[in-house]
Amino acid sequence: MPVTHDLYQDLKLTKEVIQQKRTKDPLLDSLINKYSQVDEEVVKAESAQSDAPSDETLKKLKEKRVQVKNKIVERLQTPS
Repeated sequence: MPVTHDLYQDLKLTKEVIQQKRTKDPLLDSLINKYSQVDEEVVKAESAQSDAPSDETLKKLKEKRVQVKNKIVERLQTPS
């Protein structure tokens, strides 16, 4: 069964640290919201049965999720 990715674990940061950074950085907050949205789409697509998307569509969704995560990492590494 597909499960959501744990962004906090991937970033090696606690939820509390991320929350503090989100409140100070609207762009970071927006990126994390977008990541959650795309991750939800991936999980929904992976668990679909009768209306399952093509492998190519699923691949594109996963690539989009990685791109958003990379932007989050870049944003976290940018000095504030």
